[in-house]
Amino acid sequence: MGDKILEIAERIRGLRADLGISASEMAKLVEMTEEEYLECEEGKHDFSFTFLYKVSQRLGVDISELITGSGPTLSVYTHVKKGKGLRIERRKGLKYQSLAYLFKNRNAEPFLVEAPYDEAAEKGEIMQRSHEGQEFDYILKGSLRMKIDDHEFIMREGDSVYYDASHRHGMVAAGGEPCVFLAVVIRDNDGRMS
Repeated sequence: MGDKILEIAERIRGLRADLGISASEMAKLVEMTEEEYLECEEGKHDFSFTFLYKVSQRLGVDISELITGSGPTLSVYTHVKKGKGLRIERRKGLKYQSLAYLFKNRNAEPFLVEAPYDEAAEKGEIMQRSHEGQEFDYILKGSLRMKIDDHEFIMREGDSVYYDASHRHGMVAAGGEPCVFLAVVIRDNDGRMS
């Protein structure tokens, strides 16, 4: 595993220990066995985006702080140039760019997301996850096969969906090409996101 994964793993392990949170609580949060979770903290596995997002929320830090080691500092505005968002590319699958990673105390998390096309994924079962809050997805380019609970539909350029993210949801690129979309995760009434 790369140095970046080990650095993130060390930050997670250190923060969890400092806060006195058990590994079993964290494992339950990220829907893993305790053994699998501890292997992640040892840097033996790469992290999914959902894993990082849920862990950052439980540890009370910004996801960018887990990834980079430093927290956001801006409070009036942040201007992110094209292609300069904080890249969160975990595992094979969706590639995220955080578009507000320098802005502290955000009420929402905007991401530019690229879903690479994979014919087997398009035809297969969509892996679904859930997290706190609500989500808005807007298709910029390509098509996306979307599933929320048992409801499945195709989204095309210009289409959008807004949903309660505590329901199981997942998506894959469709139509033979990658899909690029804007995803905005919004805090729930308790101030929590995934």
